This record gives sequence, C-alpha cells and structure tokens, in this order.
Amino acid sequence: MDIVQIVTLGIVASILYIILKEINSSMAFFVILITGIIIFFSVIQQISSIFQLIQSLGTKANVEGMYMDTILKIIGIAYIAELGAGITKDAGLGSVAAKIELAGKIFILLLAVPIISAVIEAIIRFLPTT
Repeated sequence: MDIVQIVTLGIVASILYIILKEINSSMAFFVILITGIIIFFSVIQQISSIFQLIQSLGTKANVEGMYMDTILKIIGIAYIAELGAGITKDAGLGSVAAKIELAGKIFILLLAVPIISAVIEAIIRFLPTT
C-alpha cells in the first residue's frame, strides 16, 4: 500500500467516524481501530526493510550486534506504544494512553541501560586517573 492509499483510507475512515459517531459511537470506534490496524500492517513490510538496512549499516560500521538489536527494539517499542496510545486517545481514554506512553518510556529506558553503561565506561577509560 503506498502513501496515497493510506491517506485515502485515513480520510474515508475519518468521514465514516464522523458520520457513525452520532449514530453508534462504539461502531465508530471500531472503524478507527480497524483502520489503524490495516495501516499498521500495511507499513510493517517497509519497517522490516528499514530494520534490515539499519542492521546492515551497523555491521558495516562494526557496531556490536547487541547494540544494534537493542536500538531496533527501542524503535519498535516507541512505535507500538505510540500506536496503542493513539488508539486509546481516539477512544477518549487519555489517562490510559498516558499510562501506555509511560510504560513504553520505562521499557525503552530498561533496554537503554546497557548502552548507557557502555558509554559511561568508555568515557571513564578516557579520563586520566589520579
């Protein structure tokens, strides 16, 4: 699916949502939910090719595999948390969306700890000892 089709789908779904919201709000939410899922699955293939490109660039730059895997996981968590938060915001559940965003940030921080530790250790090695 290319960007024109995705945008068209989004516009049609938005119009349907506006129309259905007055008639049946739960059905309107399902239209938005299904639209989000369709768009997510349509871009999964592109995301996969981007991940492969980043992985190959990391290999060429002699970056340890663990670091590249961690970076890719962090990117994945960010996108999934944003998608979940967006869907719950659309449902009118801003507080749940905030909790999803918080959970995503915590998971990202947990994954980033080894990278942060490695950076700090590298900095310490460069500092003169007294």
